[in-house]
Amino acid sequence: MLKLKNIQHSGAILALGLVLFIPASVVLLAGCATAPPSNKSSDASDPPETMLVSYHVKPGKEAAFQDALARTWAICRRDKLVFATPHLVVREKDDAGRTRFVESFTWVNHAAPNHAPPDVKVIWRDLESLCEPRDGKKGIDGSEVETVVAH
Repeated sequence: MLKLKNIQHSGAILALGLVLFIPASVVLLAGCATAPPSNKSSDASDPPETMLVSYHVKPGKEAAFQDALARTWAICRRDKLVFATPHLVVREKDDAGRTRFVESFTWVNHAAPNHAPPDVKVIWRDLESLCEPRDGKKGIDGSEVETVVAH
């Protein structure tokens, strides 16, 4: 059984907790978190994109990973590529003691990750080097998800 530890969030995402336990196939678009929503709007032709990303961090690299993820967050916020909320990062250990981080955030639109500045792309490479393929999944595994609200 997986145990969640060190929960960090900036907004209420009650339904997302359930999603974290459903296996997800995910694409490497992530690494960024959030920015103020009012400064960069999306239009109907390119709506926001909410992501759920798993990072299978190499043993002993957790602190370096968290530092790189925080640097990515700061740059993406500065450049208004992502919304400030909701954003959620959780850390868990599997039965073998291996660490996985799971992050949920929303790009301002589907094109935003393609416009990441060079300094973010360098950090994305750093994040990749701190992660490893695991259980048939890529080191960084992410996909677009839909946020739902439980009634």
